[in-house]
Amino acid sequence: MSSRMIDRIRNITREGGGQEAQETSSQEFREIKRMVHAELIEGLDFAKVRKMEPDALKAQLHTSISSLLSGRALPLNKAEQDRLVEELINEVIGFGVLEPLLQDPTISDILINGYDTIFVERAGKLEKVDLTFEDNDQLLHLIDRIVGAVGRRVDESNPMVDARLPDGSRVNAIIPPLALDGPVVSIRRFSADPITAQNLVDFGAVPKPILSLLQACVRCRLNTIVSGGTGAGKTTLLNVLSSFIPSKERIITVEDAAELQLQQPHVVRLETRPANVEGKGEITARDLVKNALRMRPDRIILGEIRGTEAIDMLQAMNTGHEGSIGTIHANTPRDALARLETMVGMAMPNLTDRTIREMISRALDLVIQLDRLPDGSRRIMRVTEVTGMEGNTLTTQDLFIFEQSTIDKEGKVHGCFRATGVRPRFAAKLKAHGIELPAQLFSYSHKV
Repeated sequence: MSSRMIDRIRNITREGGGQEAQETSSQEFREIKRMVHAELIEGLDFAKVRKMEPDALKAQLHTSISSLLSGRALPLNKAEQDRLVEELINEVIGFGVLEPLLQDPTISDILINGYDTIFVERAGKLEKVDLTFEDNDQLLHLIDRIVGAVGRRVDESNPMVDARLPDGSRVNAIIPPLALDGPVVSIRRFSADPITAQNLVDFGAVPKPILSLLQACVRCRLNTIVSGGTGAGKTTLLNVLSSFIPSKERIITVEDAAELQLQQPHVVRLETRPANVEGKGEITARDLVKNALRMRPDRIILGEIRGTEAIDMLQAMNTGHEGSIGTIHANTPRDALARLETMVGMAMPNLTDRTIREMISRALDLVIQLDRLPDGSRRIMRVTEVTGMEGNTLTTQDLFIFEQSTIDKEGKVHGCFRATGVRPRFAAKLKAHGIELPAQLFSYSHKV
């Protein structure tokens, strides 16, 4: 504790205690917090702490911290003492500075650009928040806690890492020397209550008739790719589509960082593993997809297709695992198919372009394109059917599209979902499953 702060405590003690103290400076508050935190940690029995229920542990910590504070004449008023207790509890059993942000359901992203700069996204808009870490060491300690909890590591030899929080939120961290201005953390939040199909309709992401068609496609085991840019809502839509899978089916998910929130009773979740300190032990998405084929899956859900696992996923779709679903980063359905072709070519360089395209045309039935609009909203922009081959060209046809028309004074995007009038080739397959598509669906139009 600094000499200046000690002198101030002595003065306050002579004046009659800390309850009437003026507001403490931020530097003094941090020093008090650091001191009490060190004493609290020293007095904890971690063997007992690990066995305690969260509510009981929180109550015990509150009692212990209050006891530490009550025996001292600290320059803290009542509001500052309450804040100190809350922050110390968050440091021990939560995520410290980030805890109030993680408890805020309106926040969808938390972006930490160094210890003293934190942004959040609310309703599609970024804003800076008035919270900071004490220094880069405190931020690094938090990163270590997060990645260590899922068996991963981050250090100078491995300065980038993907991880997840207990609620499934996705975490990416990158530290120096790659991050020049200090550790950078990006957290993609996920709601404790998964977004439902009705939520998508209410949010204006997709009209109910189009969603009903997608539900029919999933139930009839059409192979589907969800395409879109970063933050377009691919994982959210993937969760909704997976909710349409009958509960009697065995589903195996493969992800880099587990974030899917499937509600069916028979789900097996697999997650990739990075290499260890010696550079060994890496388990890739391709390894997991291969292994999943030996696990008697009815469907395989691949969180993101980003490499050579594309060939194994397509082969799975072609060999008795119809109804499988994956996501891919791309700006249009054609770009998604082109990226698939490139990734398959990376895995099997001996295959000709035509062979790869034929494989894609036989495996895929549907591409759903998502986009994040200027007002922050996410919408399905295209529902595209993969129809086959014409010569050496992979052919598709749009079934539904969203056409943006205007942006109003509040910045909200307006447009129209409309059918293209094309009847899908898979309509016969739907009919064979007892699903008759209404004629008016193909002349559908809905303004938002």
